[in-house]
Amino acid sequence: MTQVNPLPAELSAQLSALSPTQLAWLSGYCWAQSQGTGAVAAAPAAFADAPAAVARRVTVLSASQTGNARRVAESLQAKLKAAGVGANLVGAGDFKSKTLPDEDIVLMVTSTQGEGEPPEEALPLHKFLFGKKAPKLDALTFAVLGLGDSSYPNFCQAGKDFDAKFAELGGTRLADLGVCDLDFQAAADAWVDAVVPKVAELTAQAAAPAAAVADVAGAAQNGTVYTKEQPFTAVLSVRQKITARNAEKDVEHIEIDLSGSGIRYQVGDALGVWPLNAPDLVKEILDLNGLSGSETVKLADGKETDIQTALTEFADITQNTPAFVQQYAELCGNGELKALASDAEQREIFLAATPPVGVLAAYPHALDAQTLFGIFRAQTPRLYSIASAQDEVGDEVHLTVGVVRFDHHGHAYTGAASGYLGEQLEEGATVRVFVETNPHFRLPANGDTPVIMIGAGTGIAPFRAFMQQREANGDSGKNWLFFGNQRLCDDFLYQLEWQQYRKDGLLTRADLAWSRQGAQKVYVQHKITENAAEVWAWLQQGAHIYVCGNAARMARDVEEALLDVIESQGKLNRDEAEDYLNDLREDKRYQRDVY
Repeated sequence: MTQVNPLPAELSAQLSALSPTQLAWLSGYCWAQSQGTGAVAAAPAAFADAPAAVARRVTVLSASQTGNARRVAESLQAKLKAAGVGANLVGAGDFKSKTLPDEDIVLMVTSTQGEGEPPEEALPLHKFLFGKKAPKLDALTFAVLGLGDSSYPNFCQAGKDFDAKFAELGGTRLADLGVCDLDFQAAADAWVDAVVPKVAELTAQAAAPAAAVADVAGAAQNGTVYTKEQPFTAVLSVRQKITARNAEKDVEHIEIDLSGSGIRYQVGDALGVWPLNAPDLVKEILDLNGLSGSETVKLADGKETDIQTALTEFADITQNTPAFVQQYAELCGNGELKALASDAEQREIFLAATPPVGVLAAYPHALDAQTLFGIFRAQTPRLYSIASAQDEVGDEVHLTVGVVRFDHHGHAYTGAASGYLGEQLEEGATVRVFVETNPHFRLPANGDTPVIMIGAGTGIAPFRAFMQQREANGDSGKNWLFFGNQRLCDDFLYQLEWQQYRKDGLLTRADLAWSRQGAQKVYVQHKITENAAEVWAWLQQGAHIYVCGNAARMARDVEEALLDVIESQGKLNRDEAEDYLNDLREDKRYQRDVY
């Protein structure tokens, strides 16, 4: 008969560290306690002299931009728990950087955004570690898993940065840095499965009781079961162009009906959209390879379908990557393309200017259906900042979509998701969606708090949601909008709504920047600098600052402008201004939704 051990794994681990004398004394103690006598002999000297077990504390630190890193961190925590190891799961946005030297074992899962930068919630920690006040981490044991996109030159750079800096500051590396591409699940699972036994061994050696598990970042997505893996099939109810008819930009207001889903979202969240690739693009790729579209291919999960369906639904055929160019160069055997693929600098220039179909057209070489499908990476959902408050619109969700359009080798193309939502999808048609929570882009809990909103182009989307929510709440806090686009007449997105908010007094102030309207290009950062004294005054009143827009350009320029304001108005030097802004981040008074 199999014996069942009624003791928790953690207690068993502690008992295994005791000597025979200690075990004998403990057995008598436990017997006496079970009889209720309370009479227990003094502990033997061997027990008193034994060193006290030092509990090992394990922290799983999640630094996520779109939710992928958070989900991997949750999986890591669950597997640690199954191995008898208690771990505290903390989102980087809830982690106080200055407490890092007090940590014991830190397992970090981080995504990468922009040009190799850490996700928004991890920026305070990154700046702290790379700043002049970086701490010694001699007591830290760590392991880092990085998630990224190999189509960008600084692949998994945030993970590389944290891993190298932890070691440089004295930390002990528990496992090698793990790196994962967009199709991250298998690589992430392998890293987790390698790390968990090592952590379990460390904690068992110390005979440490498990730390309380506090799942900070693993809350259910607003009460709905719909996820990236199991999206809801919604209906596109409204698509309306909100830039002028002849405007250079095509921005569409999108309304999606969520009726029957039970989906709940908060302002600041994003909506994930699974796009279908444009039929004309799929046909061109098939034609370039002499395929009819009916040829059978096997998908990643082992199921079979025809190549036309595979390219339409399951492959990312719009974004070029180094892997695509390198694989196709080998397959087609073209010397020129091989040379280009092997030169990192030239390859990056080529990737930026050439979609995958452009590569196929420039270096024709017919592939069979399975090989063709195999050189594209898997399709991924696109995330859009939600432009509505559910208290205002009910079972709807609104998006602000700028349709990406470009020409190449005599053909016109659109972005995968922007073309799908903004052009291809008809009103009344279905679209697969899910909510991606963004807990680090939230309105202040106190409705009296002043809010400064800084956005450019479609970056105005979440601020439309903010205003709807503050109006629904009856919040009395002041609201200041900085908005920039090309031209007032063409590109003032949701102009009538903003004018009404201003008339009603909900919008306290608006400063608008038009970059193509006058002799000088004016951007939002210029407006911030012009109003430095007032911005500083709002900060002294406790204002929260929100930024939404392009990470590499707009958001970076805005941050420089804010630092200039803090430095000049606060009479601080640059290092002190950096510290001030970083403190605002950690206090959740400076939040960014950048892409």
